[in-house]
Amino acid sequence: MAKPILQVEHVSKVYELEGLSVTVLDDVSLSINENEFVSIIGPSGSGKSTLMHIIGALDTPTRGIVKIDGEDIAHLSENQLAHIRNQKVGFVFQQFNLLAKTSAVDNVQVPLIYAGISNKGAREQRAKDMLIKVGLGDRLKNFPNQLSGGQQQRVAIARALINNPSILLADEPTGNLDTKTGKEILEMFKQLHKEGHTVIIVTHDMDVAKQAKRQICIKDGRIVSKL
Repeated sequence: MAKPILQVEHVSKVYELEGLSVTVLDDVSLSINENEFVSIIGPSGSGKSTLMHIIGALDTPTRGIVKIDGEDIAHLSENQLAHIRNQKVGFVFQQFNLLAKTSAVDNVQVPLIYAGISNKGAREQRAKDMLIKVGLGDRLKNFPNQLSGGQQQRVAIARALINNPSILLADEPTGNLDTKTGKEILEMFKQLHKEGHTVIIVTHDMDVAKQAKRQICIKDGRIVSKL
């Protein structure tokens, strides 16, 4: 029987702005199983980015429960959330978010440093192995400005995978790439899914969303379908 890796139960997010209450997420519930490949799709302003931040332990809900691997993370302290982000969720962003003056292999090592792995040789070897896995074995020492957009995204994927997280969470991962390179990155996500990773892609692009096995559609802060 499939085991849920992510459970969101009756989650709402309300912001107080100049005395007004603005509800961005309204009683959202969803469940994603281990080794699923899911997209969360919605237009700008739908609440999908807020949902992504809550799933990824970047933000906390006003109400509700969020479980990763069975642990409710909804109201943890910032230090506890930082640990969840380091160990449980691997992030891939539209803007790549690489350190500009740092080589590919050193960028990939960053989560290992935050995880407290002090053996520099072990960190570097793990980072090299991960870059080889994503097809960048010949770009270990290159800086981001010496890499194409697609290569930078591959470095970001290697960094996201380095701590073997429970969930790989990608926010518009093809948004800054041309069509051909975007397809290559999506194929990489498909391959990672085949290898056993749980992949969640957050996007406004239906063509990207359809690459996943299941689409969760959000509109006006509510889930409208979970096909």
